[in-house]
Amino acid sequence: EGTTMRILALTSWWPEPANNGSRLRIASLLRALAQRHDIHLISFFQEPVTEAQIRRMREICTAVEAIPQPVWRPRPGEQILSLWHPEPSSFRATWSAAFDACVRRAATDAPDMVIAFQTGVARYALSVPGVPRLLEELEVGNFYTHVHLQNMPHRRLRAWLTWRKQAAYIRHLLGHFDACTVVSVNEQRLTHAIAPGATVYVLPNGTDVSVGDQDWGAPQPDTLIYPGALTFDANFDAVDYFLRDIFPRVKAQRPEVRFVVTGNAPPTLRTALPQIEGVEFTGYVPDVRPVIARSWCEVVPLRSGGGTRLKVLEALALGVPVVSTPKGIEGLALDDDIHVLVAPTTDEFVDATLRILDQPGLRARLAEAGRRRVAELYDWRIIGQQMNELIEEIIRQHSGRRSVYGTHA
Repeated sequence: EGTTMRILALTSWWPEPANNGSRLRIASLLRALAQRHDIHLISFFQEPVTEAQIRRMREICTAVEAIPQPVWRPRPGEQILSLWHPEPSSFRATWSAAFDACVRRAATDAPDMVIAFQTGVARYALSVPGVPRLLEELEVGNFYTHVHLQNMPHRRLRAWLTWRKQAAYIRHLLGHFDACTVVSVNEQRLTHAIAPGATVYVLPNGTDVSVGDQDWGAPQPDTLIYPGALTFDANFDAVDYFLRDIFPRVKAQRPEVRFVVTGNAPPTLRTALPQIEGVEFTGYVPDVRPVIARSWCEVVPLRSGGGTRLKVLEALALGVPVVSTPKGIEGLALDDDIHVLVAPTTDEFVDATLRILDQPGLRARLAEAGRRRVAELYDWRIIGQQMNELIEEIIRQHSGRRSVYGTHA
């Protein structure tokens, strides 16, 4: 404890630009770890990585290696046949010998710990023997809820078989890790249901609270926002639900209201949504913070998905109040009518949205209390400190077990 350690960090996403939740979490935690320890980063990338991006990561990491992520394009029927294979096809078909070779070379430098950021790179950590292993941000809620969203028997059966296989694979992986982190108590409960003997820590998502100190411009009345790419199923369902059942009723009371959706929104998905006047799809924006900050309210009509919502934390840090389903704030210590407005039903969502639009005083009260709550619990500086304390505890426990039982396999 208190000494500089060599940490081998394996990531599913290249950490920058931090334009999605996974990248933002990875980048924030790497910076926190690098304040105390030497980081050797081996990362997959989805788009070409520039020399400038590599230089920026080398400013916080002692070594950086970027490997292209293999893409799986299943042939017709392959997904069905793969249901009976013990390893999920999305992992099996995207195995990277180049990534594994980098990990094995890095293992010869005797790291003190290996951290696999997300399940996609967890199996590569098994190539580093004799050191403590942490699986960071395990997420199982998406698989679990996907089963219950299916309304046709054959799709429900397929989703259930996929869930069973994913659960068995995660249980196998966790048998080779000292611990894993999840972002909410609900994820912790689901993980323990799959792997009762696993050591599971809750390390919540966070945000940069200091963004609220900047002048982003005045909020625009009658502007609602939902930041989230339609290419993610849970986001598409949320926007579809809002446009079909909520927005027309809000618009009937507030004809000038606008609804802005940021993030990737291909034409095929946009045309599948209800076509209503007053809806704007911005597409990808390099920095979504000004768009959120100038909105009157963020709506989060999520009905599926796992984890906790970075979009909620970011809005509150910017002083923008939130109207959300219970699912949208799942795992966050936010109270209804104090920090956010929680709307379990469609009628309640319509009423809560209209309250925010109609009452500037309510908006101001929620904005202040929400930002204060985020500063207390969800600032990345606080969570980064928790991460450093956690890995030091895992290393201590690993060393104690090794002295009694021998080297951890």
